[in-house]
Amino acid sequence: MTSTTTDNAQSPVGGIYPMLYAFYDRHGDLDRDAMRAQVDFCLAAGAHGIACLGLGTEVAALSVQERTDVMAWAAQDIAGKVPLAVTIAGKSVAEQIAQSKSAETQGADWLVLQPPLGEQPDEPELADFYSQVMTQTSLPTGIQNAPEYLGVGLSPAAVANLADRHENFTVMKGEGPVSQIRKYIAATDGKVAIFNGRGGLELPDNLRAGCAGMVPSCDSVDAQVKIYELMQAGRIDEAYKLYGDILPLIVFIMQSLDTFWCYGKLLAARRIGLPGPVTSRTTTMVADEFGLASLDRFASILKTTGKA
Repeated sequence: MTSTTTDNAQSPVGGIYPMLYAFYDRHGDLDRDAMRAQVDFCLAAGAHGIACLGLGTEVAALSVQERTDVMAWAAQDIAGKVPLAVTIAGKSVAEQIAQSKSAETQGADWLVLQPPLGEQPDEPELADFYSQVMTQTSLPTGIQNAPEYLGVGLSPAAVANLADRHENFTVMKGEGPVSQIRKYIAATDGKVAIFNGRGGLELPDNLRAGCAGMVPSCDSVDAQVKIYELMQAGRIDEAYKLYGDILPLIVFIMQSLDTFWCYGKLLAARRIGLPGPVTSRTTTMVADEFGLASLDRFASILKTTGKA
């Protein structure tokens, strides 16, 4: 397995870091066995790392104890095989510091800070918020810079300034088109490992632009790992061909967050072999006959494209 790094020795390695879904049992509680099976699936797929507690994990719908459980279980199930990235969400600096320290205790390898929940700070306020949290952890730390989904974010210049102020600020997770992500890569000049998300949209182009890796969901992780490794091996045409095969799936799932939480999670459950039912706390969208038929088609494609 090959990987990429930035010039900063503290930066995490690159690759495909699937974001875990939150799977619930029939009582609506987190399903321990399903969460373990999900990690096992990602590891078997060759994931270079695993991420949790982002938008895909429905972090805003989880209690503090449930967030602790998710990262503790993930660390236990990964057992040091690959790095664990934990997203930190909270309304205040104090809350995010507390969760950062909890993540350190549970075995996180690096952190990703979200903007304060429910708030819309301006750029200087948001940068100061991140700065206060970063001073309280020694772990490699980043930010989820996703104004497209979170409603607020930092400019490339502000991200570069924050990296100059904090040695442990070594990663950024974006959620935007590669044309925008490239501006952050250029502004940080190798000091920050830039990851993108969006389910893996524009995966080959993100890597060509200098992204360290991607944070998709786990439903197509095996195919995305293969694309990443083909790109690393210089087999560009093969990578683009495989990306073209799975692009309709990514577009279908990423039409909205509701579609992501409904159909993305359903597809992941099918591929992992979870018995269901598959529910969400964050969306009321219900899969219909047409959508389920689409998932059948995508699942068949993934059987021939992935490595798991």
